[in-house]
Amino acid sequence: MADFDLSVTICSWNTVNDLRDCLASLRAFRDEANFEVVVVDNASSDGSADMVAAEFPEFRLLRQTKNLGFTGGHNLAIAERKGHDVALLNSDTVVHPGAIRTLTSYFKEHPEAGIIGPKLLNPDGSLQFSCRRFPNPVAAAFRNTFLGRMFPNNKYVREYLMQDWEHEQPREVDWLSGAALFARGEVVDKVGVLDDSLFMFCEDVDWCKRTWQAGWKVVYVPEAVITHAIGRSTDKVANKMIVRFHRSMFRYYMKHDVREAFVLWRPFMAATALLALSLRALAFLAKNWRDELHRRWSR
Repeated sequence: MADFDLSVTICSWNTVNDLRDCLASLRAFRDEANFEVVVVDNASSDGSADMVAAEFPEFRLLRQTKNLGFTGGHNLAIAERKGHDVALLNSDTVVHPGAIRTLTSYFKEHPEAGIIGPKLLNPDGSLQFSCRRFPNPVAAAFRNTFLGRMFPNNKYVREYLMQDWEHEQPREVDWLSGAALFARGEVVDKVGVLDDSLFMFCEDVDWCKRTWQAGWKVVYVPEAVITHAIGRSTDKVANKMIVRFHRSMFRYYMKHDVREAFVLWRPFMAATALLALSLRALAFLAKNWRDELHRRWSR
């Protein structure tokens, strides 16, 4: 018998101020459900772990001596949890009133739902497209590339981001952002935890896909609202994150799309994906290097 209905797991790396706001919002709504909070500090150098220990002693802190990544940190917290269900939460999120209650109640009322997620808002209050269709090569070619700038309203990106509806009603979706992801305990038991080969990025897509394959549904629940400031950790090491993202994308593609394809097509698909993702990553890196040189010359 679990001690709690829910374990909220937070993986943090050098986001002390955001983490403080996140934990304060969880403390404010402790009466909404029977939940614990487990914070994994990934060897931060900004005093994050000391802040948690001093200011939020009621929450559990797991200090690490090396960076386990998003996946490794959350998997550690999941293994150490005392709750039945699991809620992955980014350290740069702020929980709104009623969000925890709404999501825990949805699990109780909808046993077919294996993973659920709230509506995410940007800090300015605008909608964050946190529920999406499974990635495909065509959408990737247009998303955040010169093709996307040439055709900003192309249908491929709009379909991928699910921009064709108002995000006001619960809906079954392909996958949900790992910034705020609630997983049923039975999903963890049957599907397993996050894929350790995906250090960061695409682990949420993979987890949702495996959940669908195991017979549960993935559902967007917009009555619950959480604010998410994107990239507070990853922006500190932008170039490294570009490489990690495209590496994870290739591993996801090989694990699912290539494996599910006709056997004779697999080598061609793998080679094409590797070339396309490498060129895309190089384009992002070149832009960052160009911008950095421009900043230096402008001083």
